[in-house]
Amino acid sequence: MKTITDIKGTFTLNNGIEMPYFGLGVYLSKDGQEVVNAVKWALDCGYRHIDTASIYKNETGVGKGIKESNVLREEVFVVSKVWNSDQGYETTLRAFEATLDRLGLEYLDLYLIHWPVSGKYKDTWRALEYLYEQKLVRSIGVSNFMEHHLVDLMEESSIVPMVNQMEFHPFLAQQSLLDFCVKNQIQYEAWSPMMQGNIFTIEEFKELAKKYKKSIAQIVLRWDLQKGVITIPKSSKKERIISNADIFDFELDQEDVDKLDSLDKSKRFGPDPDNFDF
Repeated sequence: MKTITDIKGTFTLNNGIEMPYFGLGVYLSKDGQEVVNAVKWALDCGYRHIDTASIYKNETGVGKGIKESNVLREEVFVVSKVWNSDQGYETTLRAFEATLDRLGLEYLDLYLIHWPVSGKYKDTWRALEYLYEQKLVRSIGVSNFMEHHLVDLMEESSIVPMVNQMEFHPFLAQQSLLDFCVKNQIQYEAWSPMMQGNIFTIEEFKELAKKYKKSIAQIVLRWDLQKGVITIPKSSKKERIISNADIFDFELDQEDVDKLDSLDKSKRFGPDPDNFDF
């Protein structure tokens, strides 16, 4: 099991880069003061990992929040993603340049392919390999890639993805995909850990919240980390950002981890990586 220490703790990627295992997601945070504040509050609270994407339309605010914080750029692990309509070799390179420009940064810590667009993701990956070789990005990876996508990509690529960011929660653990990623040294990362709010209705979580004297959100985020999965809960509310990070003073018993594992029912709340049309 990977060691979990504190909010600034890291998991080591397959290229030796240290990636903070806890971060702030900014999906749905509005560009401008809302996301600027969220980023500043998170960094003030100790977060050192911010996850955005070009499709979120808030990269400008994320960059501003980092600049206005009291934290040095090199201490923040910044992630963005190339959107589906920008995929392809040349278009990805242009999209990356636009992302850096909006963020006001000289490099990214991690750049991901947002979705496995059929017929395009291999050319997109070649562009990411080029950016990595040029040292414009410290690590590269994918998002929403199933095992067959990863196998297909790795057959023709020279670099194994460092990260796979997936919908991940107790109703959708996809243990075989997680095992495949572990075996191939691809770091697993969770999006939608709260099941779009549905986590708060589950009895097992209510029971564990009482047992550990923690919130339901804190229980599921701790479960993510104990599964060796990086997690990036999203919020633009200061209290929630602070509360989400309060998960380093307790540990779930193995029997409780197993209990949450047993809830898996292959249920998605987001799009299916094998059947999306955007």
